[in-house]
Amino acid sequence: MEARQAVADYSTSMGAPASVQDVVLTSGCSQALELVITLLANPGQNILVPRPGFPLYQTLAHSMGIETKFYDLQPENGWKVDIGHMISQIDGETAAIIINSPSNPCGGVFSREHVQEIIDVCDMYRIPIIADEVYEHVVYNDKEHYPFASVSETVPVFTVSSISKRFLVPGWRLGWVIVHDRAGAITDDMRRCLTSLTQRTLGPCSIVQGALPDILKSTPQSSFDFTTQLVQNNSRMFYKLISGTKGLKPIEPAGALYMMVKIDLDNFPTFKSDIEFTESLMSEESVFCLPASCFSMPGFFRIVLCVPKDKAIEACERIALFCQRHYQCDDHLTTSFKKTGKVAILSRITSSVYLLNNVQTGEGNSRIANNQRLP
Repeated sequence: MEARQAVADYSTSMGAPASVQDVVLTSGCSQALELVITLLANPGQNILVPRPGFPLYQTLAHSMGIETKFYDLQPENGWKVDIGHMISQIDGETAAIIINSPSNPCGGVFSREHVQEIIDVCDMYRIPIIADEVYEHVVYNDKEHYPFASVSETVPVFTVSSISKRFLVPGWRLGWVIVHDRAGAITDDMRRCLTSLTQRTLGPCSIVQGALPDILKSTPQSSFDFTTQLVQNNSRMFYKLISGTKGLKPIEPAGALYMMVKIDLDNFPTFKSDIEFTESLMSEESVFCLPASCFSMPGFFRIVLCVPKDKAIEACERIALFCQRHYQCDDHLTTSFKKTGKVAILSRITSSVYLLNNVQTGEGNSRIANNQRLP
């Protein structure tokens, strides 16, 4: 009871009021997703999921005989939802829509206005929202996260989250579902059903449950600030360095731990896909980036932003050299590019790193520059 109350207080403090009766504890955010999908959809129905998006949504739904239908996110528009496309995917068998902001793999963070747009669609079609907000506090670049439950007055919102990302303890496997239902659309039977579903397993570790109130209330803000600053600095560094690499176009993130990079495959004729590109990058330069085909978004790859700074710089250098070897364009550009050479490419990267180091200010930045570990 104390752990559930702590989660309710934690949620309410972020503008999404909840009581202890609204909270169900789970073995991580993954089980929270599984329970809510099981509750809301029957075999033969469908749920809408983002493209690109976390592949577990599909894995869980398909294992239950539930269809998934994609709605597109727009890379040219900060990964906002294509509202028209979302509406086109809704039919009489749509049982729920999964929304992920801040998002994996994109790093997109929705504005309050965009959150309201999505809620308006769900209200129009009477469809509940599954809000995957596990990265809710990993937000930077002057953006702000708006919980769907803090905005929705009419649409039921099942918020899923955990302590894994903000508190950096993914192996502790403690997550939750919070049922936000201001309009009273969720019946008591549905709430009892959700609780019953948790009894199929033993649930989250009782020791971690006992520690949860202190974890949520007593972790110093300075720890969160340091982590967020590290990720923000790395995101800016990756963005600047990769932007100078021919054939690649990074999409600057505003949250979560990832950045998506578009590959201009027309200028890399050696490779037929993002999978071949990333396989060769790994083989030739020992740099592993996840092909975005894993997220149903061919032609991109995903970078993880929480690697140590020196490793990140070296990875960018190796990516640049790899692209230099394989990039092809028209004769004029090819000639110009060949004259640049390896030394000049590394020189541009070194210059960028120097500039990045010199604009860093504040205690958090200086600690990152010195490669100190997280506390």
